[in-house]
Amino acid sequence: MAMTLPNTLGDIQQQTIRNQPTTQRLVPAPIIRLSEISAAFSVALDITQGHPRGHCMRSCIIGMRLADGLQLSKSDRSALFYALLFKDLGCSSNASTVAHLFDADDHQLKHSFRMIDFTNGFEALKHCWKNCAAEESTVKRSLKMGGNLRSGQQGGGKLGKTRCERGAQVARDLQLPEATATAILDLDEHWNGSGTPLGRKGNEISLLGRICCLAQTVEVFNQEHGWSLACDMARTRRGRWFDPELVDRLLRAKYIPDLLMQLASSNLVAEISRWEPEDAILLADDDSIDRIAYAFANVVDAKSPWTFQHSTRVADIAVGIAGEFGCSPGLTQDIRRVGLLHDLGKLGVSNKILDKRGKPTEEEFVQIRRHPGYSQQILRQIPAFRQLSEVAGSHHERLDGRGYHRGLVGDQISFATRILTVADCSEAMTALRPYRDALKWEQVQQVLEKETGKAFDPECVKAVLSWHDKRELPSRVESQLTAIDSVFA
Repeated sequence: MAMTLPNTLGDIQQQTIRNQPTTQRLVPAPIIRLSEISAAFSVALDITQGHPRGHCMRSCIIGMRLADGLQLSKSDRSALFYALLFKDLGCSSNASTVAHLFDADDHQLKHSFRMIDFTNGFEALKHCWKNCAAEESTVKRSLKMGGNLRSGQQGGGKLGKTRCERGAQVARDLQLPEATATAILDLDEHWNGSGTPLGRKGNEISLLGRICCLAQTVEVFNQEHGWSLACDMARTRRGRWFDPELVDRLLRAKYIPDLLMQLASSNLVAEISRWEPEDAILLADDDSIDRIAYAFANVVDAKSPWTFQHSTRVADIAVGIAGEFGCSPGLTQDIRRVGLLHDLGKLGVSNKILDKRGKPTEEEFVQIRRHPGYSQQILRQIPAFRQLSEVAGSHHERLDGRGYHRGLVGDQISFATRILTVADCSEAMTALRPYRDALKWEQVQQVLEKETGKAFDPECVKAVLSWHDKRELPSRVESQLTAIDSVFA
């Protein structure tokens, strides 16, 4: 049953005795298998890269199959397992730059980029022309094309370097094995030295990185064109992109029919759980769940310079509001987590929309309004995160029913969601957007008070204003401007 908030902050103790709204946890299970969380969050990385959902999990199945017979240690098998699921941790870090360079949807562009041999000059040139400012005039397309040609391989190398180095660093932040971070760093290295970020060649590339490179490319081709053409691609790039021995193992493998059935499974989480080394299973306790929440908040906030640091600051404000209500340490911890993860679904929104100069069109707003639903779908895949997913998926709901994406009204909106909504809107208004300047706190307060009882819960508004009086919210505009300069330089 939905809970009604107290009329005044002074009534909070009486409300707590009746319904205990300030102690109920959003993540009740203290211990969860890390593979369970990894599988769900890998879907967020899939949509960032423009791949069909399940790409990382299918790559994991292929890669773990490739590893059979290589006599890897249990620690290396575990490191490979997480490298395959989290291989795209750095994918959001170059999304704005890609969209800007090509004036294109970064999702479509990144997916199509995996389908070509960009070391082939003619093929890369043809791909660049096809995707450069495709909706603009021939003159504008030619100018954009010229800019990209001037940057050449060096520019492309920088994009790959950013992605791989950032992904490796996030893996370290998650305290995954160093072998996992190294495999992610080596993800786009090629056997002949033509890859990125360091131009390593042959056995200089880590074995786990070589497996990841082949597995992810085979998965994309299999999903797009079928297994036969995926094998043709592997043969063609054997000795150039891929370790010849690994390609030979793949092509002569007797398990292919069974593998294809696994790749087509409707329950990929169950399929990959079979490949997690049983004697090296990692568990996600409270500390590791917090690390994952922080890591993916940074992945989300890296997607656009306009939202740089947004998720971490929303989490801080939400915790501040929770403190005004006297929430328990456990619920406060969960409110921080949902603040960090609430915009996970924005990874599914094109940077051509997120970074657009000027107000989005109604059609573009339709795309933007889908992001809470994406957040909810991703988080709901983890059984212990069901309540957390409900809160994250409802952060744009309004008390008057005019919010999105579910159109909830009044008491249908939970206590934690009301806190998150006020925190999210308060933070967003203090930041730059492509179509408006940052608001001063006095202006934010006016908006909050005007929308009290319509969009925002009255007591949550009182709480955030009380919290801000004690601890002024520093501006992040300078950080945004630095991030914007780095993208558009």
